Amino acid sequence: MKIGILLGDDIGLEVVPEAVKVMKAAASRAGLAIDWQPLPIGKAGHEMEGNTLPPTTEAALWKLDGWIMGPIGHAAYPRNDATWVMPPVRKKYELFAAIRPSRSYPSVKSIHKDVDIVFLRELSEGMLYSETVVAGAPEFRPNDEITVAMRVITRKGSNRVAREAFEIARTRPRKKVTAAHKEPVYRLACGMFAEECRKVARDYPDVTFEEAMIDTISMKLVMAPQQYDVVVTSNQFGDILTDIGAGLVGGLGLAPGLCVGEKQAMAQATHGSAPDIAGRNVGNPYAMIASAQMLMAFLGRKHNEPKATAAAGYMQTAIDKVVTQAKHLTKDMGGKASTQEMGDAIAAVVLQ
Repeated sequence: MKIGILLGDDIGLEVVPEAVKVMKAAASRAGLAIDWQPLPIGKAGHEMEGNTLPPTTEAALWKLDGWIMGPIGHAAYPRNDATWVMPPVRKKYELFAAIRPSRSYPSVKSIHKDVDIVFLRELSEGMLYSETVVAGAPEFRPNDEITVAMRVITRKGSNRVAREAFEIARTRPRKKVTAAHKEPVYRLACGMFAEECRKVARDYPDVTFEEAMIDTISMKLVMAPQQYDVVVTSNQFGDILTDIGAGLVGGLGLAPGLCVGEKQAMAQATHGSAPDIAGRNVGNPYAMIASAQMLMAFLGRKHNEPKATAAAGYMQTAIDKVVTQAKHLTKDMGGKASTQEMGDAIAAVVLQ
């Protein structure tokens, strides 16, 4: 396996090393050989090569099975300079779906208990913006009174994110997929998304399939999220639902994420770079470590590699044990541990 290490900015320099530490421990226990490749990105990339996505990094990523990328502090980047941008990694490497679990723990304060949902958000289309457009502008203003924006839905984009949702559902106990859309109103756009989800569902007779209106599922997630297992939806709807999911279980510190393509994947926690706490060793590494666990599971599934699957299992067991015992948690999770202490605790359990 070839895996890249991209620290990102600010708190990324602290949480990514903890994720790598846990991955290395799991790989060692499973006997999985990994070629680790540190690559610059973000501010460090600009300092080294004059671009937040340096040409050497861009070329190297194509040759990897996956990579871990820390949060990018683009909010503080200089404006009107094409070399200082959020690196367009998702678009360049055709990472078409964001997989974002929302899971509650009895030991961590949350709005609801017994929540265990995996959200899949389509990434390559929808209400188009910089990360989904190759050329031109996705919105324009012909005069000061009118703004026009475009929403694009394709059969390919809808089909492949739905298929990824059903593949994940097959690995879970409840084996249930909910497609969220607004087909009665957006007959063609949401209609095409719904049609493709229905087509894919026919290939997975072992998985329960249902559909839900986006407004209805938003309400039900707040009231009774336990009824959902795997939820798949389009880009902007998914952007909103995944944040609702994070809020249900304790916030963005407990919101891991994996952006997947046909053969590659990028572990990237949902939270930002948190410059206000960077350098203090107090940030919560849970989301980054859990994102790395998802990457390991993806590699095992996509490459039919039992050692990667075993390593992912070791990581998940260790994460669950440390969070449940609540002895080595960071302040935002109700504990007193530092970033490094929490990472050390999870890595130690992996090796037990």
